[in-house]
Amino acid sequence: MTSTLQPAATTEAVTRPGRWLALSVLVLAVLLVAVDATVLGLATPYISEDLNPSGTQLLWIGDVYSFVIAGLLVSMGSLGDRIGRKRILLGGATAFGAISVLNAYATTPELMILARALLGVAGATLMPATLALIRNLFHDPRERSLAVGIWGATASAGTAVGPIAGGFLLEHFWWGSVFLINLPVMAVLVLVGIRTLPESRNPNPGPWDLISVVLSLVGMIAVVYAVKEAATHGFTWPVLGTALLGATALCGFVHRQLTLPAPLLDMRLFRRRGFSGAVLADLLTVLGMSGLVFFLSQYLQLVQGRRPFEAGLAELPAAVGAVAAGLIAGRAARRFSVRAVVSGGLAAVGLALAALTALGGSTGYPLLGAALLVVGIGAGFSFTVTADVILSSVPKDQAGAASAVSETAYELGAALGIALLGSIVTGAYRGFTGPAGTPAQAHESLGAAVQAATEMPPHTAEALLNASRDAFLHGLHLASGAGAAVLLGTALVAWFLLKGQKLESAG
Repeated sequence: MTSTLQPAATTEAVTRPGRWLALSVLVLAVLLVAVDATVLGLATPYISEDLNPSGTQLLWIGDVYSFVIAGLLVSMGSLGDRIGRKRILLGGATAFGAISVLNAYATTPELMILARALLGVAGATLMPATLALIRNLFHDPRERSLAVGIWGATASAGTAVGPIAGGFLLEHFWWGSVFLINLPVMAVLVLVGIRTLPESRNPNPGPWDLISVVLSLVGMIAVVYAVKEAATHGFTWPVLGTALLGATALCGFVHRQLTLPAPLLDMRLFRRRGFSGAVLADLLTVLGMSGLVFFLSQYLQLVQGRRPFEAGLAELPAAVGAVAAGLIAGRAARRFSVRAVVSGGLAAVGLALAALTALGGSTGYPLLGAALLVVGIGAGFSFTVTADVILSSVPKDQAGAASAVSETAYELGAALGIALLGSIVTGAYRGFTGPAGTPAQAHESLGAAVQAATEMPPHTAEALLNASRDAFLHGLHLASGAGAAVLLGTALVAWFLLKGQKLESAG
């Protein structure tokens, strides 16, 4: 796509002295979102105790953030292309910080749900804008590959920093502190970003179509909600009706984009095999890995008895591997090939997930740590190269919308993965046979069983814990095996779809 760039712009981008400082601002925004996505899981038990939400309210507290982000990413990416990516990034970051305070001091479940939804709106402005600004800051392909690698490495580091920082805060302060850590990051981001980030936008954007925004929001939220509800309650009529509503809205969105003279998302992008192959690879990869991410903290805390801070440290090898791989992924893809690096990375993740089917209650840390390191390295190679492929396969004026498609694939993959693989774990878990007097709620989750055991005689409690943990491990083995199969299959698909795909070279 180098032909879309004017030589003067390329020279300016390559020699711009502040571009790396500007990148540091962008990775702060990524860190903000990545940390917030991981700390809520650790804080949920404390929020439950303090706010006393119902089971349904607790699910909405956990889910509404990702629902809103998934529904608004494409719209916000397109809005940034129109009004300016710097403007929407700094505005979104300011709102993210302010709404984090509302999250920290929520006094009722209803206020907490509202605060999480508003945080999702703010979060949806950040991720597409960061990648789009990288596309416009770094026109030199090799520098852009390194910048995307740093961007991805920061996202990976954030998923590790979140549990560690959150675990530390929860052991020393009240649960609202995990949201207040967003404030200093947001303040630095805005103050430095005002001075260092260049503004960029599509020079001929056309109007921002509100009907398309509504169709995208309704379609994504309805589909993601239906998938999660089907995994929990089965295919009931309300679930099927919600799924039909979502599918109809998404079909309407696609049809409208194909007929509008200035669409929110140019659907012709998907005709490019590299673009569509990279997006599909991201979606399936996150789907296959999400079961591990979702259930691993439960394994570390409820099966192996680790404290939150210790559990966060135990997950660190995945982030270390992803950071290291992300920084060299572009160079590796140019030396070998895009499909070799992406497929090889995905195959490595699949094999590591397969190794986790051997986990037991007393499994030593070396096996788990080694598997997590391989997962991080494989994911770091794959995600970094696919992000580079997506960015370099579109004109820079459409970078925001294209970045939003990539981020939407992540969100949808995570929702599908947690729902589908989660249903495998839940189905295997619920059928365990506990000792006499086991309450019904102990069959709902391992956390409920551990809580029930505290109110039982020691001998009965030990029997309940052994039975419930064995059932959970059986479900975790099945989910890890299913995730491994998805990743290995995705590696094969990527090998064919990314055939002949190359990263741009300088000059």
